[in-house]
Amino acid sequence: MAVVIDTHHHRVALGYGAQPERFLLLTRSSKEYMMEETLQKIYEILSIWGIKVLAAVAIFIIGRWVSKGFRNVVNRLMAKRNVDSTIVGFIGNLTYVALLAFFAIAALGQLGIQTTSFIAVLGGAGLAVGLALQGSLSNFAAGFLMLIFRPIKAGDYVEVAGTAGTVEELQIFTTILKTPDNKTVIIPNAGITGGNIVNWTMKGTRRVDMVFGIGYDDDIDKAKNIMKDILAKDERILKDPPTQIALLELGDSSVNFVVRPWVKIEDYWGVYFDAMENIKKAFDAEGISIPYPQRDVHVYEHKD
Repeated sequence: MAVVIDTHHHRVALGYGAQPERFLLLTRSSKEYMMEETLQKIYEILSIWGIKVLAAVAIFIIGRWVSKGFRNVVNRLMAKRNVDSTIVGFIGNLTYVALLAFFAIAALGQLGIQTTSFIAVLGGAGLAVGLALQGSLSNFAAGFLMLIFRPIKAGDYVEVAGTAGTVEELQIFTTILKTPDNKTVIIPNAGITGGNIVNWTMKGTRRVDMVFGIGYDDDIDKAKNIMKDILAKDERILKDPPTQIALLELGDSSVNFVVRPWVKIEDYWGVYFDAMENIKKAFDAEGISIPYPQRDVHVYEHKD
């Protein structure tokens, strides 16, 4: 039996007159050749993909390091300009996530993944989420604008969305107020920016508006001097702008004066309550009347 070796197809044919040992040797050589060829292919695949994987990992690691560094630079620049800490944290994290996403897509592209379709899928998903969260996104946009332009800040006494109170915290989606009677009110930011914002604290000072009435028979100049003396003794009242005391109107039952002192924000209610009490006591001591609303009724007798 003869043995014929086909080296092209790696096959061994057995014929008459061949020795069994020769057949085993040739069979073993063919298997080794096939094994070597397989290992060679695996090595080539690992060489190609290994380099790609290593390159992708390197891009992601370097990109993460660059993203963190850029975030720190942005945070330091905003901190030097005294930007609100909430804005600093939000902008820094947003910058980090955006750059990290860019490097992640670059790493996927290095692996041969079609990033164009991937970006399209992400864009479609983002659009769907945006439509589903329109209300939340409007609150987010409003909060972001308030953090940038700062029409109100923590500690301000404001009147927004029909509610007056002190701002405790300004968040991305909502603003938390504390009312004078210690209630906590949480207002969506879109409701604040969609209406008028009255900030009583921004200027640092506030005018106290009061009205006092005296009788028509009382001395006008005497009443004015009494009010001036009472207010001049209160050190909380500012000298500039000067206090205004003027005749407001001749009412149905009284002669009314307007009294308008200027005070610091934190002294507003203290000055208001004390001025009301002290001026009333001074009027009583000096014989100045504060008349009640009254009406004269004339009765005529009709004779047939």
